[in-house]
Amino acid sequence: MDDTAIAQLIAAEEKRQRDGIELIPSENYVSRDVLTAMGSVFTNKYSEGYPGRRYYGGQENTDQVETIAIERAKQLFGADHANVQSHSGAPANEAVYFAWLEPGDTVLAMDLSHGGHLTHGNPMTRSAKLYNFVPYKMKNPETGEIDYDELRELALKHKPKLILAGFSAYPRELDYAKFAAIAQEVGDQCLLMADMAHIAGLIAAGVAKNPFDYGFHVITTTTHKTLRGPRGGMILSKGTVSTPLKAPEKTLENIPTLIDRAVFPGMQGGPHEHIIAAKAVAFREALQPEFKTYAQQILKNASVLADELQKRGFKLLTGGTSNHLILADVYSSFGIDGKVVEETLDKIGLTLNKNTVADDPLPPFRPSGIRLGTPALTTRGLKEDDMATIAEWMRQAIDKREDAAALEILRREVRDFARKFPLPSDS
Repeated sequence: MDDTAIAQLIAAEEKRQRDGIELIPSENYVSRDVLTAMGSVFTNKYSEGYPGRRYYGGQENTDQVETIAIERAKQLFGADHANVQSHSGAPANEAVYFAWLEPGDTVLAMDLSHGGHLTHGNPMTRSAKLYNFVPYKMKNPETGEIDYDELRELALKHKPKLILAGFSAYPRELDYAKFAAIAQEVGDQCLLMADMAHIAGLIAAGVAKNPFDYGFHVITTTTHKTLRGPRGGMILSKGTVSTPLKAPEKTLENIPTLIDRAVFPGMQGGPHEHIIAAKAVAFREALQPEFKTYAQQILKNASVLADELQKRGFKLLTGGTSNHLILADVYSSFGIDGKVVEETLDKIGLTLNKNTVADDPLPPFRPSGIRLGTPALTTRGLKEDDMATIAEWMRQAIDKREDAAALEILRREVRDFARKFPLPSDS
């Protein structure tokens, strides 16, 4: 590469990733094949529209790539339809809202401080200015149980047009059957939507429940995180797939077509076909038997890491984890905020993110908690026995956070350890 400045930063980032341990639960490492597809000549091609219905010529290859991605996605998740064009998870969620709702319609979604995502009703977002979001919460943050009685009361009171089950920072599994029963009470035109961005890989591997098995109509997701693909989004749905000349009636049966029209031309123009090619590669990898083994190991690692952290004084929200994700209240545990912990662990090569806890008394930029998980480190090949080592480094770094020399010793230990586990792109 002739651009020395960028080449140096790419090299520096490769070194950072190779010399550290990634604990952010929304991050992962892609394979060399996925990287190759992302860097392919498909980045040169404009392809507004959908396979067989494009607004530009020269689509004989892009149509095949996108069709392969669609079919593999449907196979992975048991969907009737897949839209693989969404650029990321947030616009995927907004596309579903745009497809189904009218301004002012009500959505029932998880409260942000109890684990929901920004696009689930945060007042700063565009969707929250268009639609009426009513939040539901955990009944008890100590156990993580959702207050389904309150959820039902809210649903019957507000009659939402859409009920959203999903999260960005929730360590347990949702009871999809209860969501479905509540939606049935609301009415037969209440859309059931699951945002599975964090657990898509676990669902694809069959180690987490699939919302479609419980009557959900739509699932949105990112394609990175546990699915281990490129950074992007996807919308899966049940219903009849058609290509009418005019906008179809807003019925649950027509959801696939309504979503396609909401994504393009409703919200975005030309899809990123190089990313769609990389999604197709990642979907093929997720269809292989070894991916199930990988997903099972994510859960094993997360469970052991949660136990090891608790042994070292970390107070965990919901008392542990049932998926890949762990939330720790470091303010209650050690009297420091999550930003301090994030910055301290960065210094020794352990990367995680500060995060709010349920009804957090501290502000979002200096919240009480941290969020971490095991997808990326599992991709590197770490196993259960390695989790105690990571937990011990975390506790030592917190205890010695003002001792630069001690942190440097820990940094060297982490680096030497991490180098034993190559990145997937190294092979």
